[in-house]
Amino acid sequence: MMTFELSTIVLVVVAYVLVTFGIATLTNRGWLPDSFINHPVTYILSLGVFASTWAYYGVVDLAYQYGYGALTYYIGIVALFLFAPVALTPIAQLVQRFKIPSVADLLVFRYHSQLVGSVVTLCMMAAVMPLVAMQIQAVAESLSILTNYTPEKSSHFDFEKMFALGYCLLLLVFGLLFGASREKQRGLVMALAFESLIKILAITAVGLFAVFQVFGSLDGIDQWLAQNPDQQKLLYTALSDNSTHTLLLVFIATAVAMPHLFQSSVVDVPVARSMRFASWAFPLFLFCMAAPILPILWAGFALDVPLPVQYYTLGVPFVSEQPGLTMLAFIGGLSAATGAIISITMAGTVMVLNHWLLPMSRLGQKRDLRRRIVWLRRTTMGGILAAAYLFYLITGGDHRLMELALTTFVAMLQFLPAIIAVTYWSRANRFGLLAGMCAGATVWFWCLLLPVMFEVSQVSLPFWGMVALGIDAWNSIALVSLALNIGLFVLVSMNTEQNAEEQFSASLCTEAEIAQPVRVILDVHSCDEIKERLSRSLGATLAEIQVNKAAEELGYSFSERRPYSLRRIRNRLETNLSSMMGRSVASEIIDRHLPYRLPSQAGNTDINLMESRLHRYRDRLTGMAAELDSLRLYHRNTIYELPMAVCSLGSDLEVITWNRSMEELTSIQSGDVAGAHLSDLSSPWRELIIDFTDSEERHLHGQLVKVDGKERFFSLHKSPLHTPKAIGEEDGQVILIEEITELKLLEQELTHSERLASIGRLSAGVAHEIGNPVTGIACLAQNLKYDSDAPEVLETAEQILSQTHRISSIVHSLVTFSHSGSHNPRQCSAVEVQSFVSEAIALLSLQKDDVQVTYQSFVPAHLRVMGDTQKLIQVFINLLSNARDASEDGDTVVIEAEAEAGEVAISVSDQGSGIDPDHIDQIIEPFFTTKEPGKGTGLGLAMVYSIIDEHDGSIRVESPLDKQSQTGTRFIITLPEGVEPSPE
Repeated sequence: MMTFELSTIVLVVVAYVLVTFGIATLTNRGWLPDSFINHPVTYILSLGVFASTWAYYGVVDLAYQYGYGALTYYIGIVALFLFAPVALTPIAQLVQRFKIPSVADLLVFRYHSQLVGSVVTLCMMAAVMPLVAMQIQAVAESLSILTNYTPEKSSHFDFEKMFALGYCLLLLVFGLLFGASREKQRGLVMALAFESLIKILAITAVGLFAVFQVFGSLDGIDQWLAQNPDQQKLLYTALSDNSTHTLLLVFIATAVAMPHLFQSSVVDVPVARSMRFASWAFPLFLFCMAAPILPILWAGFALDVPLPVQYYTLGVPFVSEQPGLTMLAFIGGLSAATGAIISITMAGTVMVLNHWLLPMSRLGQKRDLRRRIVWLRRTTMGGILAAAYLFYLITGGDHRLMELALTTFVAMLQFLPAIIAVTYWSRANRFGLLAGMCAGATVWFWCLLLPVMFEVSQVSLPFWGMVALGIDAWNSIALVSLALNIGLFVLVSMNTEQNAEEQFSASLCTEAEIAQPVRVILDVHSCDEIKERLSRSLGATLAEIQVNKAAEELGYSFSERRPYSLRRIRNRLETNLSSMMGRSVASEIIDRHLPYRLPSQAGNTDINLMESRLHRYRDRLTGMAAELDSLRLYHRNTIYELPMAVCSLGSDLEVITWNRSMEELTSIQSGDVAGAHLSDLSSPWRELIIDFTDSEERHLHGQLVKVDGKERFFSLHKSPLHTPKAIGEEDGQVILIEEITELKLLEQELTHSERLASIGRLSAGVAHEIGNPVTGIACLAQNLKYDSDAPEVLETAEQILSQTHRISSIVHSLVTFSHSGSHNPRQCSAVEVQSFVSEAIALLSLQKDDVQVTYQSFVPAHLRVMGDTQKLIQVFINLLSNARDASEDGDTVVIEAEAEAGEVAISVSDQGSGIDPDHIDQIIEPFFTTKEPGKGTGLGLAMVYSIIDEHDGSIRVESPLDKQSQTGTRFIITLPEGVEPSPE
């Protein structure tokens, strides 16, 4: 029989570990493409940690002992992944959502107890020690097989154990480099995928060699089985008892609860991308691992391999003198052991660190946790490998691999009830879990673990006699411990109460039940304040990194101030810190620095949180739950699309609902205000709504609010909201805001119309009363004109007659304007523009005001328009007086005119302050004025507009004339050009 040099084997082991190291390094440095690293096939290969040396070596022995029953190992795992959408996806979604790093953290999250985490970690570490020791033993014994080394019986610490120690130290170095920091997990995943690829290639190659070289073909296997019916009979004998069913249950529990399998299949995978792919691809991977098992077993018997059955995978090519294939088979076993040890150590480190070391060392009260956690993680990894090696030494390294593996797998049954209850039984509590798990683990420890370690097969008990223990009684021990676990778990849970925190956690985990979360109060007002508080424990750098990361993951900016958003950032911080230091320590730090405070009154439901959770769960709701959710969305959309502005507030004035009309009214988007406090709103809405919520009035009408410089009117209405479970207790209020600006304008116009109607009724009396004295004055002036020949007297009499005529015309115009369209047919003739402009200037020049301006007329003498002279004089008196009132002392008012296309355009320009753009459309409205009270009636421009419209003309305004200084106004009047009638 051939042998290998020890130095060759050592070089192969070191070279293999260095290649794995190189792959991890290339991945972490970004030298491998992301498409390759993130490919689902890489994820499937990383799941190959399921296939440790147990699947590579031990299952061959299991097939010898249980025949087809050995397939239960693969059937259990395959069934779990085939039904992954039901079995794994709910837990995976929970783990991904809250970044739960381990089985122990999952149970702590669900049962809200640090004691649960400590007990689960203790039981888990005790359970995996036989499995890790099995990997070490398999590598050491395979080395002895290849080198034909036989230890001396008198040697207490032979070379095989020395090699096992060196192998453990080599793996420790790898783990310290790539497992101490979570930032290097991508490299670790790629290394595990590479190891899975090697072992599946190796076992497939050995299987093909067995079929086509040992037996010649598949028909050769049939012939050999026909010649050896005892081997064929072995395939069925183990199916006659119930051990096969127990094996199936054990392997399902192993796939769910084993810490490194949980890490690979649930924690380190994006659920949406890979879980559906894994549901068929990973069973295919396991099929490739299982297919060679029976051919290898039969080939070993056919070749009379002088090795234990568990090492037939290595022995078949070794006995056949195939050095290349033998070395590949050895590397495959080395790969299986290396991947399992590293992944189990990493997963165990997380659990021990989170639930033993950090809580006991109170690192949550110290600064700069990051460095301390890294060193603690490294120390823990070394401790776990040392404990596994010590277990290997205690057991002597001469147990069958199947014994060690089954010892661990039976222990996994103790975690199965608690894990299933996470998502499927909300009534379970921590008391039931601790009672059941402790009872089941105690039975396993005394009846299976200790007997395996010290090779005890039976014990004599009073009244019982001899009782079988150890691996020979594994089936009974598994069933008894599981039954005791489940019984106490259910019984204690049903007879004890959950606390409020546990009920809340149960509602988060159980998708069929969504409780009404209370809208708690977080006494911080900004991300800066959160960072400042956390820096007391995390240090300034780590606190800033974590706060920025949490805000970025939620899509918030660092300047976020909304209470609801700050609560979400706080919860995300707790989730992120949990993945780094465990749920218990993270909760302690967050609760100490960012404590929640319950509201002063009951019933404050966090509607925003409920909405986000229902939105996330919507695709998973069925039956009546889906119908209720559709009804909820219907009512929500009804409120959102209402053509009236509606918002709802919590009792703490936190904005709950903000519909589309409210968005249009306030120009504040719902996404920017939902979850914010009213005090965070911009003016004037903050003052308007807060004042209304504080008032005892249910309705406020005609509230004047200045929005963007414009005056707007609103009516406000409110009604209290009551909690669904406690009628009479207010949980906030709903506010309706109705804009009535147009209604107010209509009311003002109606008032104006009434005032005009009153003026119309008074105008007749006024005209009569004024007309009599004016007629008398006109008669006296006429007499004066005939009684004197003096030019000065005649000129004065003429001016008196002209002004009395103007008074009569003004009174008549006032009456006709107030009677909306009852003007008499106008007396139109061709009028020189220069004449009525000059007369208006002359009349205004008679007034001695504080502001003196210069009127410059550039009106050509020949221009004529069709119109009434007196009314046009009135137009320009109003325009020129307004220009004067808007000007500074010493300014110039310019009048220009030009004819074009049968029309004459006359402009009046000033150098005043200009007209506010918001007022341009209002200046022609009756009674609108920007002058101080007592200095304007608001009728001047209205009269101008009425007269120009009566003359079939138009008027427009340009303001400001100077865009830089924002000064100057120009009124441009267009009138039909005047033409003298031709003599007949």
